[in-house]
Amino acid sequence: MERYERLVAATVIGMLGRGAEAEDVGQKTFIKFYQALQQYRGEGGVAPYLTRIAVNLSLNALDRRKRRRRRFASRDAEDLPAIEPAVDGERDARRFDEKDMVHRAIQQLNPDHRSVVVLRMINGYSTKETSELLDVPVGTVLSRLYRAQQNLRDLLGPYLEDDYEG
Repeated sequence: MERYERLVAATVIGMLGRGAEAEDVGQKTFIKFYQALQQYRGEGGVAPYLTRIAVNLSLNALDRRKRRRRRFASRDAEDLPAIEPAVDGERDARRFDEKDMVHRAIQQLNPDHRSVVVLRMINGYSTKETSELLDVPVGTVLSRLYRAQQNLRDLLGPYLEDDYEG
């Protein structure tokens, strides 16, 4: 568990954001892995297997979250707070704010795009590995990644442009 805790945490937090729900899904990932040990054949290694469990459980949690919101939230309520640019001029604070801004932007992606971004850009899996983990064709991974990057550019562009201007 200690060996793969960071990988599972990065996956789950990337999919769900920080909080109790992510902690629960992280724990359930290891429980589910333990329960499936007798069926585990060792093909592909433990890390991809755990990642696949973490992504699937995260997608289930996102579905539950969506159903809960539909049931209890008003139709005018937004899913996540708007992304705000850093106001503080301090470099360290700004870097922290930008990292937080990127994580919040990832949370605004639809689950299919989010899972590809988390696996490819956060966990560093190859396109082929991501394809195998998500059980979708390589072309689907590439198109989801392209669309996710476009969405992230749209979400983050207005806030990060100032950093590149000079």
